[in-house]
Amino acid sequence: MRYFIRESTLFLRGPMVAASTGIHGGIRPVSTIFNQTVPKHFDHRDPIRHLTAVADRYGFSHDFFGMLTAVNMSSLCIFHYDYLTTFVTAGVSNPNPDGPNTINIIVHSRQGLTDGAMLETIITATEAKAKALREMGYAFTGTTTDAVVVAHEGEGEAHEYAGTLTEVGRRIYESVQFGVRQALLRHEGEIPRSAPSLFIYSRYGGDRWVEWCPRDCPYYPCHFKGQRCDFCYCPFYPCGDEELGGWVESSSGGVVWSCQHCDFIHLPRVAEYLKTYPEASLEELKALQKKTG
Repeated sequence: MRYFIRESTLFLRGPMVAASTGIHGGIRPVSTIFNQTVPKHFDHRDPIRHLTAVADRYGFSHDFFGMLTAVNMSSLCIFHYDYLTTFVTAGVSNPNPDGPNTINIIVHSRQGLTDGAMLETIITATEAKAKALREMGYAFTGTTTDAVVVAHEGEGEAHEYAGTLTEVGRRIYESVQFGVRQALLRHEGEIPRSAPSLFIYSRYGGDRWVEWCPRDCPYYPCHFKGQRCDFCYCPFYPCGDEELGGWVESSSGGVVWSCQHCDFIHLPRVAEYLKTYPEASLEELKALQKKTG
């Protein structure tokens, strides 16, 4: 899966199986999931037609799930937790039909999920959203237009369950509970941001969420002078390319992909090309770097 923002729309692209509670929802294979910011008083009479027009505009096929929000994409929050990536936009001025905002949640797993686990993920995410709202002092558990999309592209053995007692469910719950709060704080202006916020669940120095802020990054510089940090979290991870990294034993006794000495994604030409063409393959980027030197 690759994700990127074009104008006012977040796109997730890749071969996925997904479940959606939103417009034209259900469970089916999709190649695109998107969340688009619309005007505050948006009232399209045919939302499916509108979403289809968005896909057409960017040249994407009609196997998609689409979401709409009045929240600006600068308030989008993205959370990387091992094999999970969660996206949250949140506004709560709409606990009744009179307001414009909504809470949209997208959960993507690199590991497989059964259909049952995808549906259970929706329950887990909704429980976490409700807990976050209660902790922030709200007397309601959501808005009238909230939506959840769950997607996976994992092959092989799939997670059969995703409740909070499972390791995948625990990660989902923690990501959404933390994510809804952070997204609301940004939308309400308590934590001002001019661009989407990226969080990574770190175990370095204790388990915690770390926000990547280029200007104030505590790990900067993590690469050499003249290189770029547009992609703090590599979109190819774990790439499996032994020219760039390798598998190492983890503290839990398993194996994890290590790219400790890889600076490929920080090379200026590579970073700039990937920003322009976010669906470029690793092979394409390696060929570009080899050609340009």
